[in-house]
Amino acid sequence: MGDTRHTKVLIIGSGPAGYTAGVYAARAMLAPILVQGIEPGGQLTTTTEVENWPGDTQVQGPDLMIRMQEHAKATECEVIGDIITDLDLSKRPFIAKGDSGTTYTADAIILATGARAKWLGLESEEKFKGFGVSACATCDGFFYRGQEIVVVGGGNTAVEEALFLTNFASKVTLIHRRDELRSEKILENRLMKNPKIEPLWFHELVEVTGTEAPLGVEGVRVKHVKTGEITEIPCKGVFIAIGHAPASELVKDTLATHMGGYVKVKPGGTETSVPGVFAAGDLTDHIYRQAVTSAGMGCMAALDAERFLAEQADT
Repeated sequence: MGDTRHTKVLIIGSGPAGYTAGVYAARAMLAPILVQGIEPGGQLTTTTEVENWPGDTQVQGPDLMIRMQEHAKATECEVIGDIITDLDLSKRPFIAKGDSGTTYTADAIILATGARAKWLGLESEEKFKGFGVSACATCDGFFYRGQEIVVVGGGNTAVEEALFLTNFASKVTLIHRRDELRSEKILENRLMKNPKIEPLWFHELVEVTGTEAPLGVEGVRVKHVKTGEITEIPCKGVFIAIGHAPASELVKDTLATHMGGYVKVKPGGTETSVPGVFAAGDLTDHIYRQAVTSAGMGCMAALDAERFLAEQADT
C-alpha cells in the first residue's frame, strides 16, 4: 500500500510548461507538487543547441531543462520523479495514481505532458537524433546554412518545414511515399514554385548514414516504393516531418480533445472541459510547438488554477 499525498495543485509533466507552472504556482503559495513523467524535461532533453530561447544566445537543451527544474525547486515547488498511470477526474479532489505506488490527490490539476514527434522507427534514425536528425525545423534549421537537407513527409508539417528550411539550406529534398502531397493546396503551390525544393516521389527513407567520431549525418538511402531501387542522397540534415502526437493518453476519454488528440482549452486560456483541470504547452498546441510558447502557457495555467482555487474558497 503506497502513500497518499495531497496538494492544492498537481502538475503532471516537466517540460517548459510544467516547470513554469511550478514556479508560478509556488510563488502563489499553493505548494504545488510536480510529477515529472516518463521523460523528465520533455522534448528539449533530446535537442542539442537551442538558439531561440530568449536570454540565451545558445544553450544546450538538457542544460536549459536542468535550469528550469532547479528554478522550480528553488521556489519550493516539490519535484517528484514518478509517472502518473491513472487519473480520476470524476470528482474533486482529483485522484492520480503514480507508478511508484503513491496516490496523489489534488484540488486542481495542470496537465503539461507535451507531445511527441512521430518517428519512422529506424535504428539509424535513432542513432543520429540530435546529430543531424531532427523533428523540428524551427529549432534546428539554423545550423544547416548553405547545406543540403532532406525532409521526410507529405502533409502540412513536411511542406511547412521544407519551406522554412529554404531560408537556410542550399537545397531541400522532400521525400514522400506517394506522388501527391496531403498538404493544403496553398502550401503545395508555394513548395512547387520554390527553386530550392526538389520533391522525390514514391520513395521512403530506409537508412541515415554518417560519421562516427564525431557523430554526424552525411547522407540518406531511400527506396523506390514500386521498384525497390535504392538511391543515395548526400545531405547534412534529415528532418522527419510526419506529424506530432499529443501525450494525452491519460485524459483522452475524460477531457474534450480535437485535432487528433490535442486537449481542447478555452480560447485565450488554459481551462479544459473539466472545471479545475488546466492544460498547457504542446499537449494543447498543434500550431506553434515552441518552448517559449509552452512556458507562457504554463504561466497562464498556474494563474488560472490560482484564480479557480480562490473562487472555490469563496463559495
